[in-house]
Amino acid sequence: MNKSELVDALASETGMSKTDAGKAIDALFGTDSGIIASSLKKGDKVQITGFGTFETKSRKARTGRNPRTGETIQIKASKTPGFRSGKGLKDAVQ
Repeated sequence: MNKSELVDALASETGMSKTDAGKAIDALFGTDSGIIASSLKKGDKVQITGFGTFETKSRKARTGRNPRTGETIQIKASKTPGFRSGKGLKDAVQ
């Protein structure tokens, strides 16, 4: 399912217009100013009971290898978003 299909599904499920459904999805999942992304940037986690938890995970600096040249390189420490599914979502999928 892509974004436009998600907008269509939300609009038909809730009776919203497609424009309003698109705005709601952008407000929640937008990468620049979305609610989830903004919370993760601040270091908070977003927990939706039964669905799952969005949180940031820290990766330590490490040594890697350039696959083209075989040269050893230093990879900087970084933060990455993560998602852990909740029991309700796991049960719904199975």
